Order: sequence, then C-alpha cells, then structure tokens
Amino acid sequence: MLALQQDAIQQPAVARDIPTPQPGGEEVLIKLRAAALNHRDVWIQKGQYAGIKLPCTLGADGAGEIAALGTGVEGWAVGAPVIIYPGVEWGDKERTQGRSFRVLGMPDPGTFAEYTTVAARYVRPRPAHLSWEQAAALPLAGLTAYRAAFVRAQVQPGERVLVTGVGGGVAQVAAQLCAAAGAEVWVTSGDDDKLGRALALPLGLRGGVNYKQASWSRTLTQNSGGFDVIIDSAGGDAFGALLDMAAPGGRIVFYGATLGTIPQLAPAKVFWKQLSILGSSMGSERDFDAMLAFVNEHQLVPIVDKTFPLADGEAALRYLEAGQQLGKVVLTC
Repeated sequence: MLALQQDAIQQPAVARDIPTPQPGGEEVLIKLRAAALNHRDVWIQKGQYAGIKLPCTLGADGAGEIAALGTGVEGWAVGAPVIIYPGVEWGDKERTQGRSFRVLGMPDPGTFAEYTTVAARYVRPRPAHLSWEQAAALPLAGLTAYRAAFVRAQVQPGERVLVTGVGGGVAQVAAQLCAAAGAEVWVTSGDDDKLGRALALPLGLRGGVNYKQASWSRTLTQNSGGFDVIIDSAGGDAFGALLDMAAPGGRIVFYGATLGTIPQLAPAKVFWKQLSILGSSMGSERDFDAMLAFVNEHQLVPIVDKTFPLADGEAALRYLEAGQQLGKVVLTC
C-alpha cells in the first residue's frame, strides 16, 4: 500500500509503498478514503512536538470502509463506512486523559495511508450526511472543539461566545458547534481576507475583528458587550486582553498556545470578575460519541479548504504550513 511517512525531523514526508497491515485480535482493517491534516503533523516534521519517535506514518484523522475484521470483532461488517477516534488509550477517568494517552499518527501508525488497522473500539459509523473528505475533517478538530466548548466551558444557549483564530480547523468547528447550540458567536483573525471569508460561510457567526488592529479588544467588547465564554488556542501576549473582554463570571478555555506562554496575568482581573480559566485537550471516547451525536442532530458540515492526493502529501503539508487555508486540508486516499 501507499503511505506518507516521516523518517526524520526537518525532512520532507515521503510517499512510499509499504506492506499492508493485517488486523490483530479485536482490530479492524480500514480502507481509508480520506485523511485530514492537522498542524500537529507539521510540528512533528519540524521537531516541535513532545516525544517524537520516527520513522512513522503520520495522520490522526481518517474515514473509510472496513476491509477486514480481526478475531473477536463483533457488531461490524466488511464494507461499513466509518470514521476513526483520533486517540489511543484515553484512560478510565473522564476528567482527564491517562498517562498512556496519545494521538494517532505518532508513535502509532496514522491515517496518511491507503490502509490502517485500529482497535474496533475506536471506530464509529460515518455521519451519513458527510462526504469522505468532510468526515475525515471532523475527528480531531470536532473532538477538541466539543470538549472545550461543552465539557469544559459548558456553553449554554443564549450565551455570548468568542472564538479566537477562526482560520484554524478546531476554531471553525468550535464556532459551528456553539452557534448550533444557540450561542451568539463572535470570532477573531489576524487576516482581513480570512475574517471576511469566515463571516461569509454558513457558520452562524454574529461578527468579528482583526486582532492585529489597534484597540481590537476594546472595539470587540464595545460591539459585542463582552463574552460569557472565550475559546482560545493562542495564549501569548494577547491572553491578557481576553481577561478584559470576559464578562463577570465568564469562562476562558484554551486548547493550544500557538503564540507561546502567557507573560503576565493580572490576578485581580481574574478574582474580581470571578473568572474561570480552563485548560482542555482532545477528548475521551465518550466526548467523541457526544460530538458525533451533536453533528448528526444538527447536520453540521466541516469546512474543507482543499484536497490533495495521498501521493502529494508533502505538498499538502507545505500548503498547511503556509497558513493560507480556511478550513481543513484533506488527503484523498
């Protein structure tokens, strides 16, 4: 089979033929139809991810058909359309992942391949209203967004929500989820073109601002009235502005730190406004099931920006790294 593999850091990913895996006990073999990229794949390439073990087939997101059943697998049939839970061994506590938890696609073989094997417990029926590409775009982004919004921040109908960095895949899904839940959703971007394109998409957004403009946080607060929930993936210097934009009793949840560590945090703003600052990352299998049920109920469709054939996976990674996409970048297998 063809697979996209990373042999070493600071090297291009290579598409090559490798042996097709066979399912072991309690596993299924999946003929992948599509696999979505995440910035994690680029960070692994660049050596900017913890615990890197190479060589490995990259990719955490995938959708396809069951091609074979391992011994002991029940409840599935060959040909069933499925998507894959993008993690391994969350653990037995819902409130946090266990020490053995890891994201699919390093060190475990990932989804940038024509076939992959996973434990049968990690596959779910593909939402029938989604194409292969749309389904592949959902797992990691949808799971991360759902847990941040509904498990950690407990977004409620009628609340005012800010989602930062709407150019990102997780941010887009978070905005979709919150809008579908009846929240009033605002967004930010550092690119006027991306912001305009995002506001034009059927995401249910109320408005947004460019965070590179002077006094952007004050403008956004004046336009919106302040936020009950802020969902952030950047951290960095801008995090202090989130404290100002949060309404009294607000919740700030963040699932990433693309702008680095937070240099200063004003304690008085946190305790006087009764704010909650929450961390979130990925999600459990229970979260995954709840996210899929929500997507099916509201017939939500992830935004796909561009597709590449699996053989052009390195070009897809460079396209993602360039940061011009609005939506997920997907490989067709």
